Amino acid sequence: MTRTGSASTRSTTITRQPALLGTSGIVFLAVLFAAAVLVPLLNLYATPGSAVHVPTYVVSLLGKYLTYALLALSVDLIWGYVGILSLGQGAFFALGGYAMGMYLMRQIGTRGVYGDPVLPDFMVFLNWKELPWFWYGFDMFPFAALMVLLAPGILALVFGWFAFRSRVTGVYLSIITQAMTFALLLAFFRNDMGFGGNNGLTDFKDILGFNIQADGTRLTLFVLSALALGLAYILCRFLVRSHFGKVLVAVRDAETRVRFTGYRAENYKLVAFVVSAMLAGIAGALYVPQVGIINPSEFSPANSIEIIVWVAVGGRGTLVGAALGAVLVNYAKTYFTSGMLAPYWLFMLGGLFVAVTLFLPKGIVGTFYEWREKRRQHDDIPGEPLASPRPAE
Repeated sequence: MTRTGSASTRSTTITRQPALLGTSGIVFLAVLFAAAVLVPLLNLYATPGSAVHVPTYVVSLLGKYLTYALLALSVDLIWGYVGILSLGQGAFFALGGYAMGMYLMRQIGTRGVYGDPVLPDFMVFLNWKELPWFWYGFDMFPFAALMVLLAPGILALVFGWFAFRSRVTGVYLSIITQAMTFALLLAFFRNDMGFGGNNGLTDFKDILGFNIQADGTRLTLFVLSALALGLAYILCRFLVRSHFGKVLVAVRDAETRVRFTGYRAENYKLVAFVVSAMLAGIAGALYVPQVGIINPSEFSPANSIEIIVWVAVGGRGTLVGAALGAVLVNYAKTYFTSGMLAPYWLFMLGGLFVAVTLFLPKGIVGTFYEWREKRRQHDDIPGEPLASPRPAE
């Protein structure tokens, strides 16, 4: 009787966990908050050269990792919960980055190499006589921030509307998303497009009047990246825990049955796809001022495939795992590409993906969740030893 009561108590405790975040979400946000507080403090007040001092270049590197985590989160929303394997997420990331880069270029003014108060340096070099119409408004930050959302959002809306209403799914959808990002890569490489050609946009001076190279600006961008990641996680968690999210999961598992029950599956997929694209655009906008450049290489299909590896390593359909996978893989990339193993990084990345697929198909966090659930089920069965097999279901 005692053991049964204990099991009942444990079951009640599990049921009373926060519906929105859960234990893993609270831990994730707590770690993110701690990083947002401690990293600036250790950068500003720890003595340079001490073991706990965080140099400014590390702050920028960590900020870049956080933007990648946000990008991975956007992929997990559609891949993990809707079953849309998009190989074109890098396109939305790059469009958000270009929108921010255009604003930063307009802020240079007469401080450019050619001193033109209106035209960016690359336009003067290419003998452009006037600013293209699609650059108007980017001298204002609110307009640029709006375009960070609208540029990837509208592309996702148009692309998704045609693709989902045509009921393109599976590998065919993955291929056309890859074709989309490759087409944008070729377009942005052209000098006559007005986006800097293969050199892209760079040599940024300031953002909102603050020197972009200053330590304080770097710290602020890091904190904003952490804040954006935290808010994006809460948004995604809210979506997947709601009725809307349950329909998304049903579409992922059995789209035909969902249609038979009267739901317009294509509308649900389209909304999730657009939200995912906008999150990727925000990640790109935060990425550009921290790395100081945006060029067409960000549209590379290989970049989009690499994002899939991040999510697979961390755990598809877990949100937290996607962010963790992005940070871990990119830390490994930074570590291994700065030494003797640099030429072999892509082989290592491919090997990592194969290993995860074979031995950890649910990723790091997904495997942990599975182990924890099995442990709880064992603990909740009265009188059963921990090592005994589960009864057949």
